[in-house]
Amino acid sequence: MSEGEIALEAGANEPPPGAVRRVALVVGWLCAVALVVFVLHLLGVDVEGWFTSLWDALTAVDPEDVLLGLGLQTLDTLLSAIAWLAIVRAAYPRANVEALPIITAYAVAVAGNDVLPASLGTLVMLVMLAAIIPGATFPGLVGGQVVHKLFFVAAGVFVYVYLFLSVPGSFSLQLALVADHVALAIVLGVVIVGGVVLVARVFWSKLRGLWERAKQGGAILADTRAFALRVVLPEFGAWICRLGVIGVFLAAYGIPVTFHTIMSVAGGNSLANVVSVTPGGAGVNQAVNSAALTHEDVDRATALAYSAGQQLITTAWSVGLAVILVAVTFGWTGGKQLIRQSYGEARARTARHGASLDSDD
Repeated sequence: MSEGEIALEAGANEPPPGAVRRVALVVGWLCAVALVVFVLHLLGVDVEGWFTSLWDALTAVDPEDVLLGLGLQTLDTLLSAIAWLAIVRAAYPRANVEALPIITAYAVAVAGNDVLPASLGTLVMLVMLAAIIPGATFPGLVGGQVVHKLFFVAAGVFVYVYLFLSVPGSFSLQLALVADHVALAIVLGVVIVGGVVLVARVFWSKLRGLWERAKQGGAILADTRAFALRVVLPEFGAWICRLGVIGVFLAAYGIPVTFHTIMSVAGGNSLANVVSVTPGGAGVNQAVNSAALTHEDVDRATALAYSAGQQLITTAWSVGLAVILVAVTFGWTGGKQLIRQSYGEARARTARHGASLDSDD
């Protein structure tokens, strides 16, 4: 056999360049993950403990319950993202906004809010949308975020009002407090209204320009039917799925599932997310859920196991879903760069304490 034939046969037995590249990429990522885990371990981060806790949470409940809960969470994310899609398409009709990038950006926000403090994931999403939607401005997207939150704020108010009224004597107690301090209540109301008017007059010249751009993000409000069908309806479905996730995991940990119990956990989670600066409300959620459930005669150990288990499982899923969507939508390299740049810009805006009032965009 000649040297050329030997070389040809050897080349035929070699895997194609594309396969070699894919194998090398997988090996490289595995090595990178191992290196990150090793560095975190050196820095004192209990990575093994986190994975152990996740595994314990997964094995503590039936796989069917985990799959049902994660299915409802995925549907929640999808329906909420569909509402965002309707908002940005109405705001920027000439941008030919595609569905998948918006869904991906929202999934990144959900995952980011689960692992970053102070709802920084939402700010990362807004920066991503400003980068991928032609003609979009940051104030306009902030206006869209306000529109997107309208239903969820109303739903939160419903939960709080229900919990307030469900506690015997709460309503009469609040009326009694107001009745005993009528003059103070009137003075406080006048001071608040006067302060708002004064701030509005001082900053009106700057706020007017921002308001005009922010109004563009809320363009869908001009069409009541479109807002109801394309925003409120899918968000209502997302909210029901959100409550369903709570119910599924409550049942998985043997906690009685009632309307009041679900409302108690939902209200506690909402309050924890508002006041917490920890990533995903970790710790605060567990404390609030434990207090709410022990009030319903659930032992503290079971309440803590439920809260920690649900948060660990759903957080791991939301992060995994976001990573998959980013890789599919933008490609791994482009998606990684987009997330890194968006995160950097989001942190810079947070540091300036004026993301929603920044008129430089």
